[in-house]
Amino acid sequence: MREYNLAQITPTIGAEISNIDLSEELSQKQLDQIYQDLIDYNVIFFRNQDISPKNHIALATSFGEIEPPHPVYPHVKDFPEIVLLENDSNNPPDTDEWHTDVTFKSDPAFASILYSKIIPPAGGDTLWCSLSAIYEALPNDTKKYLESLRAVHDMGSFRNNFINEDDIKSAQKVTAGFQKFGSAIHPMVKTHPISNKKFLYINPGFTSHVVGMNMTDSNNLLSYLFNFMNKPEFQIRFKWSAKTIAIWDNRCTMHYAIGDYMPHHRQMNRITVLNDKRDVKIA
Repeated sequence: MREYNLAQITPTIGAEISNIDLSEELSQKQLDQIYQDLIDYNVIFFRNQDISPKNHIALATSFGEIEPPHPVYPHVKDFPEIVLLENDSNNPPDTDEWHTDVTFKSDPAFASILYSKIIPPAGGDTLWCSLSAIYEALPNDTKKYLESLRAVHDMGSFRNNFINEDDIKSAQKVTAGFQKFGSAIHPMVKTHPISNKKFLYINPGFTSHVVGMNMTDSNNLLSYLFNFMNKPEFQIRFKWSAKTIAIWDNRCTMHYAIGDYMPHHRQMNRITVLNDKRDVKIA
């Protein structure tokens, strides 16, 4: 029997959970239920949560190993594990496009836990979409074809961080950026390790090329798929309030943080969970 209430938000993705206080020490049964709801709904939300950084870390470690301190982004004071995301007119966001986090790595992170601290009076919503629902909606022949393909993922729009002018120095910085971030090659269709659902594993933010195709054919295929993925039937648009926690499964979702709230201030705390400790493979 549930110890809290769950309300599904859309038929495809997302659920809001209430009547649980994440500042308290949770039982293993409660933690397992939260995990199962994450698997079932891909992204889950908890409003009115007055948690400390230690609570945030404890919740994250219940899912798996957390990301070490970020080499570039600032962190919450005295808590280097918690990335501090602050944006306003002087520091506009760079996540306002559809993406799955760091797919340019060979082993992208399992999940993220985001806690809202300061919310603008209007705007600043976040969208998520279900990559498994997208895959299921594709024509059967297309599914079969895509299952035989792989795609290259690279740093995408992060290129802009290395370019100041159209000169050789900026070109050298971009080259150094590619050396730093690298690239990864992933199957275009993957199977979720827990739910066993297949999902389409590409995203506009980081997927750059279909292996084995020339650029024209690759761009045409990716353009078709990205347009197909953008249907609202696959999405949830979440309106934040202060002291809200969102947890999403980065393996099978994309998200888009809308940067429409300038000149207002938005502040969020984020912990990234690198791996799923419940995903134990038995040899």
